[in-house]
Amino acid sequence: MSQNSFDALNFIKTPVWLISPVSEQILFANTAATDVMRNKTLIEMRAGIYSANAQTVLSMYVPDLKADQEIVEIWTVLRDQQESTLSCRLTLTWFEPYGDVIVFEGITLQTPSGLKATRSATYQRKKQGFYARFFLTNSAPMLLIDPSRDGQIVDANVAALNFYGYSHDEMCCKHTWEINTLGRNILPIMTEIARLPGGHKPLNFIHRLADGTTRHVQTYAGPIEIYGDKLMLCIIHDITEQKRLEQELEHAALRDSMTGLLNRRQFYLITEQTNLSHLPTQQQFSLLLVDTDHFKNINDVFGHLKGDEVLISLSRTLESCCREDDVVFRWGGEEFVILLPKTSLDTAMQVAETIRAAVARITIPGLPRFTVSIGVARHNPDESIDDLFKRVDDALYRAKNNGRNKVLAA
Repeated sequence: MSQNSFDALNFIKTPVWLISPVSEQILFANTAATDVMRNKTLIEMRAGIYSANAQTVLSMYVPDLKADQEIVEIWTVLRDQQESTLSCRLTLTWFEPYGDVIVFEGITLQTPSGLKATRSATYQRKKQGFYARFFLTNSAPMLLIDPSRDGQIVDANVAALNFYGYSHDEMCCKHTWEINTLGRNILPIMTEIARLPGGHKPLNFIHRLADGTTRHVQTYAGPIEIYGDKLMLCIIHDITEQKRLEQELEHAALRDSMTGLLNRRQFYLITEQTNLSHLPTQQQFSLLLVDTDHFKNINDVFGHLKGDEVLISLSRTLESCCREDDVVFRWGGEEFVILLPKTSLDTAMQVAETIRAAVARITIPGLPRFTVSIGVARHNPDESIDDLFKRVDDALYRAKNNGRNKVLAA
């Protein structure tokens, strides 16, 4: 699909984003999308105070989208200078040369009539009938909530009482915002959920239990009419262990397994989430490209295990020489990249020289001293990350050709 085809989406009045699930880069946002997005990044919209989703990593949605599952996310956007909610329906498509692309389409919804409960203040649980058997005996924690009464919990099944650690009377004195770590910010989300069509994938939150501990939960909530009361049924699934495993996998995917440094993928995620061409001059960053001199000789003469020792020791030295906000990445092989936020070229050269001198002092038993060559460049306004990297790579090439163990600027 060509850029001209993307531009045709500007005629659609609902917000539309085309996003790569691999890089999590916004490939295109139509006019309606940029109007509510303003200066927010994708991360800020998906993780805002009124945001809710089923997956943190977008690539995790791909299998479900290929299976035609209904998936909805709630984003925090700006309307009339105020943060507000926006429900987005997700679909998967394929565009050359990007491959899989997730389409996020804003949903225009009307508040359903008749949602307000008229008798929930006097709601009485019944012990007979299909609903009673379904609600009382289900092994999944379930809550009945009245959105019109500030998210009041009006009933909870035995599984919910066991999960949260409250008695029935205690549970029914609480509101949803008292058990959700979002606090009262959950109310706009709950209102948005009440307007969603049924069948969407559950959303993830963190709930607080009676003993003060928290659990990651996946909840499905939808409007339901019981005994004439129009309420919301919330089904809760504890996914704490699943989230722990996901976070470990995500950590592993973003870090180099040997050195523990962030990897190249994370470098592009960070820089692509930042609108580089619109950074104020005082916020322009600098980049260092560090290459280990004669590293092939170390591997050939002393073996790959000793080579690994060199890379690990070098990684710790780079971290120790950097300032608090600097970020070190293993680029690949014996190369490292250091991102220096809000740093002038002169300061970047000083940091690079400190690194060069510190590396020359590293002592590893059984190995000779080694050195590094460093290329330095400061990001220019309107410069792409690829153009910046070409300049810093050229500077490194010159440093190595001029005798190595040198720092040169682009």
